[in-house]
Amino acid sequence: MKKSTFCIGLMSGTSLDGLDICYVRFDSNNSFEILQAETIDYSLELKNQLKNAYSISSMELCELDIQFGYYLGEQVKSFVQKYKINQLDFVASHGQTIFHQPYKKFTLQIGNGAAVASRCNQKIICDFRTQDVVLGGQGAPLVPIGDEFLFNQFDACLNLGGFSNISMNRNGKRIAFDVCPVNIVLNFYANQLGFDFDKDGELAAKGKFNQDLIDELNQLSFYKENIPKSLGFEWVENQFLTIVEKYNISTEDKLNSCLKHMVEQLTNCFKNYDINNVLITGGGAKNKLLINLLLKNTSTEILIPEANLIDFKEALIFAFLGYRRNNDQINCLSSVTGASKDHSSGVIYNI
Repeated sequence: MKKSTFCIGLMSGTSLDGLDICYVRFDSNNSFEILQAETIDYSLELKNQLKNAYSISSMELCELDIQFGYYLGEQVKSFVQKYKINQLDFVASHGQTIFHQPYKKFTLQIGNGAAVASRCNQKIICDFRTQDVVLGGQGAPLVPIGDEFLFNQFDACLNLGGFSNISMNRNGKRIAFDVCPVNIVLNFYANQLGFDFDKDGELAAKGKFNQDLIDELNQLSFYKENIPKSLGFEWVENQFLTIVEKYNISTEDKLNSCLKHMVEQLTNCFKNYDINNVLITGGGAKNKLLINLLLKNTSTEILIPEANLIDFKEALIFAFLGYRRNNDQINCLSSVTGASKDHSSGVIYNI
């Protein structure tokens, strides 16, 4: 194995904030350096296509899979040219999750790897979740392998993205699971008010919480399930939002109530797992109201890193997943996902 590997990680999350591109160097001792990173905003047309992809026909979905792959490849090509990158071993792409139903043994991330490779003329590693699901795992979360090797100085790592997921080492094993929805719900209601997202929690701050709504959300069966467990958009639409929409309250009140519900679930998690300090990344780390409520309601030390790590930790770790797959090393942990065994996951396309 050579000493340094240069690669790009691509991440597009359920909250559709944009495409995160992270150019990183990994060394053989698991040290890393983010060399360049940026987020590419989606056009309104593409954002709507991805948002509605779960409801289109199979033929349309096949077409979108290829077209989104071409788009990813073009963005990589532009990124490489913009930053004059001349050392690049591979690109690791998460794709865009459309369906995620591990109990039915399937998950789907579009952004066809062959299409990506054809447009950027680079080696592509993608489709990291499917193998885990067919091995009986949740196919999620996958980021904990990076937490175990790159961020193990913290008691736990919490990502506040479309969903919140937490990772920690217990008794020598890395465990991780989704805690609750975050930005996928907050953005949904911010959109109703004409905003892409609730900046700093300002919209939620204008509302009042409805305790009956919070109590009913807290009773969702997912919160009582044993780990490993993970969430998908279908669950949000069919269960979470169905409850919220029963309440005849303002959109600001819905935002406030949902946010307080999220804080309750997160602080309960900190308490139940005796977490002394937690590294928080993801878009939700920038939601001032959310973070302030967490600080007020828990004795756990909240650690917010510099902006590059907040924004690009997931893209960084998908690059790390690709790095380990490229070296035939384990990148999916059965202790995290519930798969029948640890394994090295990802499909490789060479052009």
